[in-house]
Amino acid sequence: MRIVFVGAFIVLLSLGVRATFGLFMQPMGLEFGWGRDVFSLAFAIQNLVWGAGAIFMGVLADRYGSGKTIALGALFYVAGLIGMRFAGDELTLYLTAGVLVGLGQAGTTFPIILPVVARSVPPAYRSTAMGIASAGGSMGQFAIVPTGQVLISTLDWSGALWILSMFVAAGIPLAWILRGRPAAHTGTQSLSAAIREALGHASFHFLFWSYFVCGFHTAFITLHLPAYVMDKGLSSTHGAIAIALIGLFNVLGSFYAGKLGTHRSKKGLLAAIYALRGVGMAMLLVMPLSPAVLYAFAAWMGLFWLGTVPLTQGLIGQIYGLRYAATLSGIAFMGHQIGSFIGVWMGGYAYRTSGNYDSVWMTGIALSLMAAALCLPIREKPLQLAPAH
Repeated sequence: MRIVFVGAFIVLLSLGVRATFGLFMQPMGLEFGWGRDVFSLAFAIQNLVWGAGAIFMGVLADRYGSGKTIALGALFYVAGLIGMRFAGDELTLYLTAGVLVGLGQAGTTFPIILPVVARSVPPAYRSTAMGIASAGGSMGQFAIVPTGQVLISTLDWSGALWILSMFVAAGIPLAWILRGRPAAHTGTQSLSAAIREALGHASFHFLFWSYFVCGFHTAFITLHLPAYVMDKGLSSTHGAIAIALIGLFNVLGSFYAGKLGTHRSKKGLLAAIYALRGVGMAMLLVMPLSPAVLYAFAAWMGLFWLGTVPLTQGLIGQIYGLRYAATLSGIAFMGHQIGSFIGVWMGGYAYRTSGNYDSVWMTGIALSLMAAALCLPIREKPLQLAPAH
């Protein structure tokens, strides 16, 4: 269980710090004259690099070991945060908060951590263990977002970035505990054969595009919800509390998604999660916004926030095996990050052109229904291994 909890803690640090980025939009924007579209593009780049980098990091983890890969990711992440502190122009912001932090997240989050966790426990406990590790990301959101708000208030945004970079740096020595790589067995597939098999299987594409929707939702809400609530007359503190509540309630959501996935259909649970997200977004739009409504929305969304992760990655391991799970998870995660790129960018574009986020919320509801429909035809039965090449 040590590997499970260390993996959860590294994800806690990585995703917790990531969830604070929306808090920097206002103070950095005021200092440098950047609009929301500038921040939206920076974090859209971050999400796209995160997705593409996850494939590269997955190959590194499968071939050279997860510990080295996680440590490399943490180094990129720290460099990006420190570089963001000195970003006085838009290009530097894109290169630091966008490219470097994106590469850092690729090596310190789910596509790399969860396959390590899955290999460390017996098959009967894999889904639950991945739920625990996924809950670490949510606990980070709950614990680190309010901390980030306090740091910005007391140390200014620049001082806050120094402290947050120290949080991420703690993952470098911890990576040693997660060292190792998947064992190769005689007769198993080559990496190229595993990728071809997955890409030729319809269920992998259903997982890829449903994960796209997950990314759209989570990235848009994480970055733009604090600004959205301020537009509606609430304070930045209300926005920070809402983001933290999403994280708190997803500790339960991720854990129970993983636990239920042990005994019930993972694809059925995924379809339900996506549909229920749409219900929460509809609630936010139709009810007059108040702190109580905002917090109820945050709690509801939190229950279904990252519960998709142990189920999606559990299905990848269940259908395609664990030998190249990091690589295949990285490819599927690219779908998540394409969705993240579009969600973050679309939020900034919609606000710049219309002055509100209504069209993005409506798109999010429609995508919830699409993702639920995509999950239902997934075939959960394990595939027979293709021959090695």
